[in-house]
Amino acid sequence: MRPTSGFAAALVASVIGLSGVASAQQQPPARPDMLLREVVQGMPRGEGQEVRVFVATIQPGQATPFHTHRFPVTVYILEGAFTLEMEGRETVIARAGEAMVEPPNVRMTGYNRGSEPTRVVIFYVSDPGTPFLDPAH
Repeated sequence: MRPTSGFAAALVASVIGLSGVASAQQQPPARPDMLLREVVQGMPRGEGQEVRVFVATIQPGQATPFHTHRFPVTVYILEGAFTLEMEGRETVIARAGEAMVEPPNVRMTGYNRGSEPTRVVIFYVSDPGTPFLDPAH
């Protein structure tokens, strides 16, 4: 009787496994939605690049230092809104669920002009060891 119960357990397990595979196969493949597509200038061209990902919380009324970046910076807004003021360019406001690119070698500062904290994810690709930002005067 024991071999039969082992066989029954294996049969049940394979039916459960197959039904899981069948339902997984009925789902279309996962695909990303494009959030931002932008041609940029000034990416690093060396043999190797350093990729850094930061998260930051900017409190209401708080600002970043006046600064520049040596390479483009991509910012994704998780919560709130982020206002970027750049010298010689229009002000950019990005809200939760949006992304933007900060250009290299442009003096800028960012603000949270809202009443709730702003949370962002920052992606920076640079030559290895390059500072994330350079203070501007």
